[in-house]
Amino acid sequence: MVYVISKHGKTLMPTKRHGKVRRLLKQGLAKVVRRGPFTIQLLYDTTTYTQPLTVGIDIGSKTVGISAITEKQELLSMEVELRQDIKRLLLERREYRRNRRYRKRRYRKPRFLNRRRYEGWLAPSVQWKVDAHIRLVNLIAKILPVTKIVIEIAPFDTHKIVNPDVEGIQYQEGPQKSFSDVREYCLWRAGYKSELSGKKGILEVHHIIPRSKGGTDNPSNLIVLTAEEHKALHEGKIKIPRSKLEKVRILKDASHVSTIGWHIVNRLKQQYDVGITFGSITKSKRIEMGLEKTHRNDAFVIADGNKNINRTTKWYFGKFFRRQNRSIHKANPIKGGIRPSNTVKEVRGFRRFDKVRYKNQIGIIHGLRSSGYFDIRTLSGEKIHSSAKWSNLKLLEKAKTLMLESRNQLIPLHLNGVSCAGS
Repeated sequence: MVYVISKHGKTLMPTKRHGKVRRLLKQGLAKVVRRGPFTIQLLYDTTTYTQPLTVGIDIGSKTVGISAITEKQELLSMEVELRQDIKRLLLERREYRRNRRYRKRRYRKPRFLNRRRYEGWLAPSVQWKVDAHIRLVNLIAKILPVTKIVIEIAPFDTHKIVNPDVEGIQYQEGPQKSFSDVREYCLWRAGYKSELSGKKGILEVHHIIPRSKGGTDNPSNLIVLTAEEHKALHEGKIKIPRSKLEKVRILKDASHVSTIGWHIVNRLKQQYDVGITFGSITKSKRIEMGLEKTHRNDAFVIADGNKNINRTTKWYFGKFFRRQNRSIHKANPIKGGIRPSNTVKEVRGFRRFDKVRYKNQIGIIHGLRSSGYFDIRTLSGEKIHSSAKWSNLKLLEKAKTLMLESRNQLIPLHLNGVSCAGS
């Protein structure tokens, strides 16, 4: 699918006539404005007729699903992974700042409440996720003539997830009532034995998601282990099975999705025609259509997709990256008081996360060495080559905060048909 923009910047219907697109580019009647999704801009006057187009958004804390459909055809399908390192980086920046002030021995008058929290304020990690959803919608609106946007609102009752029988005044009491601290509550919850093996002995509480990676002290992020199990876990000798983690229930993602839903809707209503739907409706429709549970399939259903609409054969996997690392040196100096450089910024014209071609394979630069050898991987992390020489690489696209790659989509036979997109 090639997405098309008119001479004056108006979005048109995409086309599958790749031969015509090649001729237009060769004759100088069109130019490439985006590699992924592949988009061209016409350099001559043309008609601006478009069809009604609906975009479904399956909002998420880790992954966002997107599907754009007309009455007969799905024109775009995407899954985009969001960053999960915002809180960790903010904490790291705070430590750098405090250490710098300590080194300079500068007296600084204490300041309290110097950062005003306005109405509708969100924590930085949550606010970034709201902004990321808005960016994705604006990206689609730049390549497709969006008529309407439908968003699934998912208000999770985290209290009921932990205790299905909660009601009335119990919502105000919480599960930790009458316990002096979180550790005591976790030990009681575990029956004063390991939640991994059921053994008794010296018990310790382990953070499932480390605090350095944004984990909290909430009981849903804590699991009780014996001292021996805790040590073996940190040494990498054992792992906690998924079945054990599900019993503890990590509610961070559920609370994030509940928080950002209406913020996204209210922001988008300022620019687009926005409708809402709910998870129970999406689930029943998806099961009725026999679709696998994925974010892009949910987005297709949210956009009011049905069995009469032909699914696209390709979809885009995307990932957000951190682009700016302003710390010049590493925090801990080596022997002699020398602080080493934090990272190698550029080698032979290549930077980290640049999209490159290596021996007919397309990947991104995951790591680079000053000697001119690179670690090449796919966007999702599969290794292509761990030490590719710079002379064997061809730069396809400079690194951006959002990188996309095309993938093939398997479609159930009852949903597959002859596609017919506008040209």
